[in-house]
Amino acid sequence: MEKTIKKLRSNEIKQGVPRTPNRALLYATGLSQNDLEKPFIGVISSFADIVPGHTNMRDLERWIERGVCAGGGVPFIFGVPAICDGIAMGHSGMYYSLPSRELIADCIESVAKAHCLDGLLLLTNCDKITPGMLMAAARVNIPSIVVTAGPMFTGFYKGKRRSLVRDTFEAVGLYQEKKLKLEDLQKLEMCACPGAGSCQGLYTANSMACLTEALGMSLPGCATAMAASAEKKRIACESGRRIIDLVRENITPRRIMTNSAFHNAIVVDMALGGSTNTVLHLTAIAYESGVELPLELFDRISKETPHIVSLEPAGDNYMEDLDRAGGVPAVLSVLRNRLKSSLTVMRKNILDMAKSGEVTDKNIIRMSEPYSKEGGIAILFGNLCPDGAVVKQSAVSQSMMKFSGKAHVFESEEDAMKDILGKKIKKGEVIVIRYEGPGGGPGMREMLGPTSALQGMGLANSVALITDGRFSGGTRGPCIGHVSPEAAEGGPIAIIRSGDVITIDIPRRQLIVRLTDIEIKTRLAKWYAPPLKFKVGYLARYAQQVTSASRGAVLVGANK
Repeated sequence: MEKTIKKLRSNEIKQGVPRTPNRALLYATGLSQNDLEKPFIGVISSFADIVPGHTNMRDLERWIERGVCAGGGVPFIFGVPAICDGIAMGHSGMYYSLPSRELIADCIESVAKAHCLDGLLLLTNCDKITPGMLMAAARVNIPSIVVTAGPMFTGFYKGKRRSLVRDTFEAVGLYQEKKLKLEDLQKLEMCACPGAGSCQGLYTANSMACLTEALGMSLPGCATAMAASAEKKRIACESGRRIIDLVRENITPRRIMTNSAFHNAIVVDMALGGSTNTVLHLTAIAYESGVELPLELFDRISKETPHIVSLEPAGDNYMEDLDRAGGVPAVLSVLRNRLKSSLTVMRKNILDMAKSGEVTDKNIIRMSEPYSKEGGIAILFGNLCPDGAVVKQSAVSQSMMKFSGKAHVFESEEDAMKDILGKKIKKGEVIVIRYEGPGGGPGMREMLGPTSALQGMGLANSVALITDGRFSGGTRGPCIGHVSPEAAEGGPIAIIRSGDVITIDIPRRQLIVRLTDIEIKTRLAKWYAPPLKFKVGYLARYAQQVTSASRGAVLVGANK
């Protein structure tokens, strides 16, 4: 035991005569002398009463504490901010969503380093919170395990399962088209989200939960174990026990989140057809892990990986179906010949875990006859996006994989939404929404409102949308985001005019505006950067320090 104590990082605040005042303060929290010989484990919880994906966390915190204590450690809970993207959607609140990812990472780094913690148990669930915690784990690089709090069950109305995106966001467009009665709209909003958990489909929160498991940073089955299940409690408890083993063996996140681990995560991402936001988040987590993750790698893996699971929004199945079919371990078992050797928090190789996975429903996880020979996400390049753009091709109909149309340009999401709901968008147009990028937005607001309205109004197969902002994981249709460089940086999207012809060719990975290089240069020479939208506060600092979406929209200091 003495040998183990000497390895503990927390000894910095616990041992020696000079640390008498430190120990006095620790005893003030109720600790005993015996507790000071044990590993100190930070239990970072993003619990918030206003976030439905997090309302079950108070219970899970207790189960994690049980596990930490059973393993021989001392748990200390502290919190980080949590924003619900669905509630923040469509208004100024969404400016804060992506930037909160960096805040979360900074908060965890600050507390973990200041108190010399030995390990971290990261309790998370929603869109920016999971990647923010993984970024912190990589940056601090002390033994860490992630517990995602679990997906929400579907609702039920008029003989059908119901969910957030199709039955509330897309229902707005249906109501505008008089295809849905106000009475039904009101009943759907009451039943679409029946309780705690991350939203039911393979949107960003659940995509990141699956990729966290594929990275090796959470226990098998964690991503799909439902929020209200006893299995989720067991996983939380076992994660608490397991973190003590990682501390004793000094298995740190950077030993787990290697080049091979990110390769595996991208393979799983493409096979599942995850949210386009996974590209942004995996790139940011890799940056903190010291791993280079170019956009071209995502596309290369996508071209080689079949799409074997189709959950909403691309398909009609949900996370509860994937869990019943065997979860991420079952997906790994199908993909095992495409995976690379990598360590996990179970202290096992991901390849061994893939061998033990079992598909229990081949209609959900297609071992043969995949939905597509290619993965769910495609990376586009062209004179409109020299540094790349991202599209969820698994959610695009075949008829829209190639599309040309005249640009209808908007300077903000609000302006576009006004014209969409006002029925001013014509079939055959390409909606361009700019100045919504990392710096220009700032914060790359998600645009589930416009995309869902287009879907609900029956325009998804006749209108395309491109932006330097981003989309919700619930988006479907020919919606291309992360256009880089963004408008605020003087990217080509800044000089597009209404009436310019834009060509989208997803099979050939192209996004092109039909302008000559000379015309583009001439327009750019006359362009000037708009003033920052925020002059004070966090968003003002964020806008000045954030990098391009092609680099994960990470903060690297005032000088980009």
